[in-house]
Amino acid sequence: MVDDRTVDAGGIRLSYRVSGPPDARPLVLLHALGEGADSWDVVAPALARGRRVYALDLRGHGRSDRSKEYTLELMQADVLGFLDALGLGAVDLVGHSMGGVVAYLLAQRRPRRVRGLVLEDVPVPRPRTPNVPTRPDGELAFDWELVAPVRRQIDRPDPRWLEQLGEITAKTLVLAGGPSSHIPQDGVAELAARIPGGTLVTIDAGHMIHDTEPEAFLEAVSAFLETLADPDG
Repeated sequence: MVDDRTVDAGGIRLSYRVSGPPDARPLVLLHALGEGADSWDVVAPALARGRRVYALDLRGHGRSDRSKEYTLELMQADVLGFLDALGLGAVDLVGHSMGGVVAYLLAQRRPRRVRGLVLEDVPVPRPRTPNVPTRPDGELAFDWELVAPVRRQIDRPDPRWLEQLGEITAKTLVLAGGPSSHIPQDGVAELAARIPGGTLVTIDAGHMIHDTEPEAFLEAVSAFLETLADPDG
């Protein structure tokens, strides 16, 4: 059973979907820019067989609050506020693209709150050539005002983000989308190499791995989560 809920996370209302056994280990899913909690619907039921799965709408997305300010650091603080509001201690965290940046920022800054980390086709935090996206026609499921500030941070990341990848203590799986992804794959490999004990797995599916190749995604992530169930793993 999937429940749609909201919670006040440090002053901002976050919407989320929860599924899986209430007493199971928590697994938190963070979506990409312009996506939402429902972007995980293809894989969440399988993940929820043995986990309590929380799929968030990040600030400015889905049914979560819009804001006057958007930064990746604020999104990271929102996720921490979410964990606190629900009384969740250490969690396993899956982040796709922008959500992966939010995830590794949380793992850097609050290492005791992130036990296992999965980063799906996430760019290494190095400067890149900006491009100006065009607003799609019609009604959007996210606040278009968040795109410019978030893209600026991804295009010109804080140098400390790169330096502090080496401070992540969570066991980490990095999934790369292969040559059909628009994310430079050498950068994804560097991201994995800079995280102590990080493991790189390539699934030739493009950027939307969990959508395009859900079975391969689930196989890799489930195997990784099994290693976290072993205290010696």
